[in-house]
Amino acid sequence: MLGWLLRPLALYAGHDAPRVGWLQVAVIAFLALVLAGTAWVTWRELQVQRGWLEPHHAVNRLLIAKSCVVVGAILAGGYTGSALSWLGIEGEAALGHLLRAGSAGVAGVTCVAAAIWLERACRVRGDDEADLA
Repeated sequence: MLGWLLRPLALYAGHDAPRVGWLQVAVIAFLALVLAGTAWVTWRELQVQRGWLEPHHAVNRLLIAKSCVVVGAILAGGYTGSALSWLGIEGEAALGHLLRAGSAGVAGVTCVAAAIWLERACRVRGDDEADLA
């Protein structure tokens, strides 16, 4: 909602509309890639190789994942709202803003998905599951 309101409020105050750059999109996508890579490595260590992960490493990864879920959701909502505020406005500049903000929203959703995957990868088998194996 705030992302959608930001452009009209800025224009009402006499300022330029906030701009979204490709660098912002790239940073969020890079964060999602790092989270997905960490989730894959964690999953391989714990599930496939039946390895051991130090408890403080597991807690650190879990805390990073939980905070990235919240931050990614805020970014996804804000940038998607910003993209929606450009709908219906004609012009090449408006289309560029719409594409960049929409891409940032998609990158935010990807960040949330990767962070949830990392949360799930940090799960360890319980005693009940160990008896079944």
